[in-house]
Amino acid sequence: MSGSCPNHAANSPAPVAVTGMGCICAAGLNLEQSLETIFSGRRAPAPARRFQSSHPTAYPVFEVPEAFFAKDQNTRRTLTVRFALHAAREALEQAVLSTDRRQDLRIGVCIGTTVGGTLNSEEFYREYLQSLHPDMEPVRRYLRGNPASAIAREFGFRGPCQTVTNACSSGTDAIGIGAGWIRAGLCDVVVAGGADELCRVTYNGFASLKIMDPEPCRPFDRARRGLNLGEGAGIMILEAQPSGKEAGKGVLREILGRILGYGTACDAHHLTAPHPEGVGLKTALTEALRLSGLCADDIAFINAHGTGTKDNDAVESKVLAEALPAVPLLSTKGATGHTLGAAGAIEAVLSLAFLRLGKVPASPGFSEPGEDIALSPLTITTNRDQPHALSQSLAFGGTNSVLALSR
Repeated sequence: MSGSCPNHAANSPAPVAVTGMGCICAAGLNLEQSLETIFSGRRAPAPARRFQSSHPTAYPVFEVPEAFFAKDQNTRRTLTVRFALHAAREALEQAVLSTDRRQDLRIGVCIGTTVGGTLNSEEFYREYLQSLHPDMEPVRRYLRGNPASAIAREFGFRGPCQTVTNACSSGTDAIGIGAGWIRAGLCDVVVAGGADELCRVTYNGFASLKIMDPEPCRPFDRARRGLNLGEGAGIMILEAQPSGKEAGKGVLREILGRILGYGTACDAHHLTAPHPEGVGLKTALTEALRLSGLCADDIAFINAHGTGTKDNDAVESKVLAEALPAVPLLSTKGATGHTLGAAGAIEAVLSLAFLRLGKVPASPGFSEPGEDIALSPLTITTNRDQPHALSQSLAFGGTNSVLALSR
């Protein structure tokens, strides 16, 4: 650490320990598979399998592998809930939170989502508007569709329970809020993250905005034409980090990493476009760095929002070139697609996994920077010794959120 960094003297809040992680996305059914796919450089977005659109262009999407549906056939739950439960089980198993152990703890749940399964009832409404008598199961599925409540019910958690719907920063915000619950003493453990599913309404909505790439997306690339949608879930198990006498009581399992800081700000510039000077992102980034006590020399990499859209990538690279010009960056959306409310959570999980490996993959889909890109992402797998990273999200409505992570 550099002694000249003003953030090092900051009165930072206590770190929050991460003791379990889970992930499901197009890159894999769990975190290990996802990492293997991303480091191999494989990615295979394709036309949607589960729904059809009358749009003349068959935009590629990143759907969860078919193998998931062979294992989980519970159609009484929304896909968003099924993804969230799948990732939560992986994370809870890694955290070794047995059923007996859970009964003694105040366990909260904070999950981000945007679609959340609410737009997948087209057939029901079509029949209803035609004065027919549709099956009520889609309504019951919707009423069971709150992912945070579903996790709390499934595992018997009785702590605070909140679903965050803050557009594409929802997953990042949920982890930041969950860490705040731990620091405030509201919970012993928090299951935090994000989950979202693909559907025809979302697909057509983004197509109407003309921000989807008809080819595999290329974040920060000269030839980028937009995003590819994706789906999945990312979950972290958060706990207070004991100190002094408490450290030997066996409260925690293995500490995989820590949440050091969280910053969020809204620039209120436009419904869908970022502020051209990145005002909100600058504020959120500054706050995350201040709270974490980190400066450029401490940071191994930045997992950028990096959607592949013209405006986002140009503004985001401009802000990072000004604030952290020597820090490598990448966008994992080139391998997962833009998973909306799950994006920030999946990216936080992947970022902490990269830190633990001590290496960062090439940014999937990137080959040549555009003239409007001020800071280019990695093109090869790169070893990085620094123990810290940033994961950031830029959302519709002008919200910007950043997490500071440590291994």
